[in-house]
Formats: sequence, structure tokens, C-alpha cells
Amino acid sequence: MFDRAKIIDATFRSFLSNKTLSDDFSDAIGCDPLKIIDLFESQIISRLLDIKARKLRSLGKSFYTIGSSGHEGMAVVGEISRLTDMAFLHYRDAAFQIHRSKKLCGHTPLHDFLLSFCASSEDPISGGRHKVLGHRELFIPPQTSTIASHLPKAIGAALSINKTKKLGTNAIMPDDAVIICTFGDASLNHASAQAALNCADWISYQNLPLPLIFICEDNGIGISVRTPGEWVKDSRVKSPAIKYFECDGTDVVESLKTVEETFDYSRKTRRPAFLRFRTVRLMGHAGSDIENVYRSHKEIESSEKEDPVLKTAKTLIGNQILTHDQILTMYQELENRIDRVANEVILKPRLTLPQEIVSTVIPDKELRSRPPLPEEHLRKKIFGNEWDNFKTGQTLAKLINWALTDILLQYKEAVVFGEDIARKGGVYNVTANLETRFGKNKVFNSLLDETNILGTAIGLAHNGLLPIPEIQFLAYFHNAEDQLRGEAATLSYFSNGQYTNGMVIRIAGLGYQKGFGGHFHNDNSLTIFRDIPGLVVACPSNGRDAVLMMRACVEEAYRFGRVCVFIEPIALYPVRDLNVPGDGLWNTVYPENLEEKLPIGTFHVEGGERELCLLTYGNGYYLCRQAKEILSNEGIVPTIIDLRWLAPLDEKQLSETLSLYRNVLVVDECRKTGSLSEGLITMMMENCSPLPKIKRICSLDTFIPLADAANLVLVQTNDIIEASKSLLSKKYE
Repeated sequence: MFDRAKIIDATFRSFLSNKTLSDDFSDAIGCDPLKIIDLFESQIISRLLDIKARKLRSLGKSFYTIGSSGHEGMAVVGEISRLTDMAFLHYRDAAFQIHRSKKLCGHTPLHDFLLSFCASSEDPISGGRHKVLGHRELFIPPQTSTIASHLPKAIGAALSINKTKKLGTNAIMPDDAVIICTFGDASLNHASAQAALNCADWISYQNLPLPLIFICEDNGIGISVRTPGEWVKDSRVKSPAIKYFECDGTDVVESLKTVEETFDYSRKTRRPAFLRFRTVRLMGHAGSDIENVYRSHKEIESSEKEDPVLKTAKTLIGNQILTHDQILTMYQELENRIDRVANEVILKPRLTLPQEIVSTVIPDKELRSRPPLPEEHLRKKIFGNEWDNFKTGQTLAKLINWALTDILLQYKEAVVFGEDIARKGGVYNVTANLETRFGKNKVFNSLLDETNILGTAIGLAHNGLLPIPEIQFLAYFHNAEDQLRGEAATLSYFSNGQYTNGMVIRIAGLGYQKGFGGHFHNDNSLTIFRDIPGLVVACPSNGRDAVLMMRACVEEAYRFGRVCVFIEPIALYPVRDLNVPGDGLWNTVYPENLEEKLPIGTFHVEGGERELCLLTYGNGYYLCRQAKEILSNEGIVPTIIDLRWLAPLDEKQLSETLSLYRNVLVVDECRKTGSLSEGLITMMMENCSPLPKIKRICSLDTFIPLADAANLVLVQTNDIIEASKSLLSKKYE
């Protein structure tokens, strides 16, 4: 028989039934006996839930069997930590959540976990969308990651504690809180974990407060790949600024002592700690895992001898706290309780309607009302000499700077950060003077790591702040895209709308920098954002729109917890002129009415005739305006639609508008494959009546080269002119 769950269960029962005596127990002198009994109960519940999940799976009633067996010692961390210590958990930490639930009366972990196993819509954390640990009232945000991508946001959460205190905002966490972040030894090697640990070192090395405890649950194996014996210790013990601790996580007495020391250190010093929590993995990686394929029978049995539940039982018996019979009775009574609850839970409803499933993709519950507008005398003071320039036309870069100034003044919770954005003001001076105006708590530099920039934003938002991080160039975003795709954008969905992490991510992007920088500084692909559910994607083409759209994004992030991506066309930052040097037609005046904004999804129609419509965005709108000037001299006066918002599109209104035109040319500055133009044409084919004649022009499917060669692969003004004429001719190409 190779059903290790049955074998482990039988071994434990046999030990108790035979009243086996053992001398390999821990001396519990000085420990509170009732505390050990309480921890043991949580360990047993975790173990029996694992076994029950596998039984239900065999009946087709449960849908998740990655259990916590061998990691039951994490109940100790649930004991020592406070309820107000936010916990970002490893997926094997059921014992932690079970024990923490005892800190709040009325919680029913058996019921909650079984609802989650059975994907019931009554599951209190995800509403049946996924099996995740987490509970709003227990201060445990849900995690879906198995690759340590939750570590960067733990840093942001820890960083936020002192920052909210200095900013005087309404923080969610108390000033003395510590952030808990747990993960496995295999995940320690992932890029996101290494980036986060490096970031924590970098912050703490500068003596900045960072009350954060990394707990690496080292069971020595990642699915089938062994972790070298002392790798976790040797790779972390020489950390320059994170204090190292270690304990045997299968020994409840030793764990209590070390975990308490670790938390005392981090809570008192406000510095990060790393705890290697040595444990074992029992019952394989998951229910479907055939463990004997990659582990010998001897190795498996050796791990089972280190069973933390069995070891705690020996400690209780050896210290004469409980007898064999008392433990067996406890075990059987808990098993019966779980069976009774499971019989009820399997009858609970599941998600049955598509609208139920997608209802939390876009958070729509108002979290807080917009703060009052700043008074004029405060604005005059903060803008200084620039106040008098409001009536004159300005560039896109300058108007974004002014918009951020007003936002930072109005929203106490708003913080702007990223690479070089403080004293330097960013590569293009878009954030110039913001640090001087608002100080280092609201405007600060990050280390050069996009993973931690976005992770920090998520963590800051968990404590009520409004992050406005900057990614220096669009091409750099791809280093960290999982922080947006797998973490930020999924939080509302997987928490059934209970958690959000509203933010506005500013990204300098797209092409047309006159050959400067090559493809790293001229990335013209927005594909990565187009398939992330619930994401708001803004792409202004001029300064006035940028201000009004930024205000809309900030309000959505602040009030509803929306995640917004704000694409700023680099090439248009300094542009003043449109058709001829000195015409100043691309300068716009700052919208001083702070109530004014562009609602998400609204597009701009630049008037023209019904014969031809140019549908575009970003740099494309600028080029189409140039093309219109030339075409008008030849008797062709196209209408131009600037989308402004790339997601979500108001498909109904846009389709109705496009149906008014006989010909539509989609001008897409991004690469042809995966470009927005694909979706736009599909939308027209499905919704326009009558359907106009359609054509699209896009940039080539290549990376952007240096110098003038860039113009050979990007859409140019003349391309728009020629394509327009072709579309209007009798012979279509």
C-alpha cells in the first residue's frame, strides 16, 4: 500500500493505541501546558483536514489536495504573532490560519476550510473561485502564488507602517505591527524572492524601518527537486541587514522559543528578520503526486518519523501533560467533527452563473469618498512661481507634473516613487520638484528593480496608501509583469471583492523618440495589458487629456481600489508644435478646475467628414492630425477618433459612432501582431451596422532600431495619407 495519508494516520493511531513510550521528546519545563495543548489541537485539525480533502477528492467533492502536512508547526507562528500582524502566507500554512482564528471569537476554521476545498460559493475568502488561504477578519490577504511573488508586496506593507505614521493617514495597520511573509525553500530561489530579499537588505542597510519577518519553511524539497542540505542557511546567514534565526519547526517547544525571539527582535527594532523554519513534507507534493517515483521508500519513511503532530504528541505524553488515551480521544472527536461539517459543506452551493464568477474582477464598492479639493492659497504656495504659467500652453511633460502636484496636495495618502524620480525628477523631468514640494515621505526613489517597485505599490495599498509608482520605460515593465498580472490585478477577484490594492502605474512608453535608445526605450507593444481582466489602461496623446485622465485614474484607484496603468507617450513629452515649427498647436493649457476629468472609456472625436474616419490613440493621434492637414488640402477631410482609454473600451458607443462612417482606417503605432487594432477590427465586425469599409496600418513586427532606421518600421504620417487614399479609391489593396 502506498497511500501515505492512510499510513501516517494509522501510524499515529497505533502509537496512541499501543501506549508506546518514547524518550525522544522535548522537555517542556517552563512552557505553558495549556498553550501546548492548544497548539496541538490546531496541528491535529490541519492534519485531519488534509486527510479529509483527499477523501473528498476521491468522491469528486473536493478540488484541491496540496496540503500542510509536515508544516503543522506553523501554528506556533499563529500563536506568537498578533492578529494585527498582516500575514502573506505560503500555501502550506493551514495550521497558522487555524490557530490565528482562535484569537477571534466565533470563527469556524473547519467550516471555512472545507468550503474552500469544495469550491463553494460560500467560501468566506474567495467565494469558490480558488482554494486559497486567507480571511479578511484574520488579516490574511489571499495568496495564489506558489513562486514567492508575494514577497515584494510584503516589503511594501512593512514599509507602509512607518510611512503612514509620518504622513498622518488613516492606516489599516497599527504602528507596532510586524508583517509576516512565509514561503518554501524551493521558492527562495525564485527571482521574485531574491529580488525581495535584496530589496529588504537595501532598505534596512540604510537604517530605514522595515518590520518584516521572512519565514522560509524548509522541508528540503520542491516538488521533486531536493534543496541542498544547508543551502537556505548558507545563502542567508551572511545577509548584511536582515538578522538570521533558525529552529526545528517540528519541535513545538523549540519553535515557541525561537519564533518569540524573532518577533520580539523585529517588533522592537523595526528591522527585518529571516527565520529558517525547518520542517518536513508529508504525503507528497499533492494528492496527485506519485512520490515514490523520485524518493526512495527509506527517504519517505525517514520524513514520516519527523512528523510534527507525532512529535508534539510525544512531548505532551513525555511531560505528563496528556495521556495516550486523552490524545486519541481528542483526535477521534476532531475527526468526527470534521466529518459532520464535511457532510453539510458538500451540499453547499457552488458558482453556477458566469456573472457570479466575474462579479469581482472589477471592484465597484466605494471604499472611501474623494477628499476635499485643496484651497487656492495652498495651491499657490506649493506651485510657487509656476502658478502664473497656468494660462499659457504647456507640454505633456509639464502638465503631468502639475497634475501630480495637485494630486499629491489633495490626497494625503498619495505617494509617488520609482527609479530616479525624486531629486533628479526622472529621465524626462516629469517628476521634477515634486520631492522639494512634498518631501521624501511622499516622493521617493526606489532601487532599480521593477519587481519591487510594483510589489511595493501593492503592499503600500494594503495599508491604505495610494501608490503612484513609475516604471521608467515600457520595456522594463516585462521584468515584473507578474506583479501586475498575478498579484495586483487578481486581488479583488480572489478575495471576493474584500481586498483591493488600488494604484496608478505610470509607464513611459511607445516609440518615435527620433531613433534614441533603440528598443529598450522605444517599446511599442501594449499586448501585455490587453488581456488582464479588470485593468484600466489609459494612453493620453496631449497634456490636457493627460491631466484629466490622470485625475480620473487616481479617483478610481482611491475610491474603488481599481488598478490603473497610465501609458505616457515618451516622444510627445516635449512636443509643442504640430505642423510647422513654432505653431505651438500641441501645447495645451492646464485645466484649473480640479473637478474636471475624463470619465474612463470616453473617446474624443476630432470633427471631419463622414467619408473617412481615422481611429487611433497616443502618437497615432498626433500623426493623424498631421495627415489630416495634408489630406484637407487635397479635398479629403477625415474625422479622427482618439481612443484615450485602451481598456475598457466603450464598445457600444464606439461601434455606434464608427457606424456613421463609410470608411474607417485604424492607425495603430504598435506592432501588428497582438496590437489593439486586432480587437478594434473584431469589435467593428461584430457590432457595426452598417459595417464600414475597414483597413488598418500598424508598425512592423520587429523591434525598433537606432537612429533614422526607426522610421522604417514605425507608422509615419505619409503612411496614413497613402492608406487613406487607398481606402477611398475604387481599387482596395
